[in-house]
Amino acid sequence: MNCPACGAPLRLGAGEESLTCAYCRSIYFPDKNDEGVRVFGEASGEACPVCAIPLMEASLDGVRICYCTRCRGMLIPMEVFAALIDAVRAGQQGAVVAPASDGSELKRRLNCPHCHQTMETHFYAGPGHVVIEGCDHCCLNWLDHGELMRIAHAPEYLREDAVEEQR
Repeated sequence: MNCPACGAPLRLGAGEESLTCAYCRSIYFPDKNDEGVRVFGEASGEACPVCAIPLMEASLDGVRICYCTRCRGMLIPMEVFAALIDAVRAGQQGAVVAPASDGSELKRRLNCPHCHQTMETHFYAGPGHVVIEGCDHCCLNWLDHGELMRIAHAPEYLREDAVEEQR
């Protein structure tokens, strides 16, 4: 991605939420999409487990993730997953909500973009009735487009029921 001010290449710093021009020092914040994701335009070095195209560096509510620009899936580190759900819930971002799962996705097998082993496919233990994939070895979760919003925007009573079931 090039600087809109001078045309020089923009660089993404580790852990940063913006791109910086090394030439004119302009700072660029990519626009958010309908789920609140900012795509930085730099490949992460891993491929989408669904589309097999390079995942892009991105952020959502200040959390760095990898994002597929074709299927719009998200690769989210497990250690920030719960905090990201809380942040999305607090910000009430995104209007896209995936339909409730009928469980047919449980048969799908995806390989982890990092270690290439088969990810575990299971219902998310919280609200939203969403099937997600996870790699415990790499501590990564894969969510298809709209699934994070479905989890974050599940009605309050469903979130309370999910907490009760976990006890």
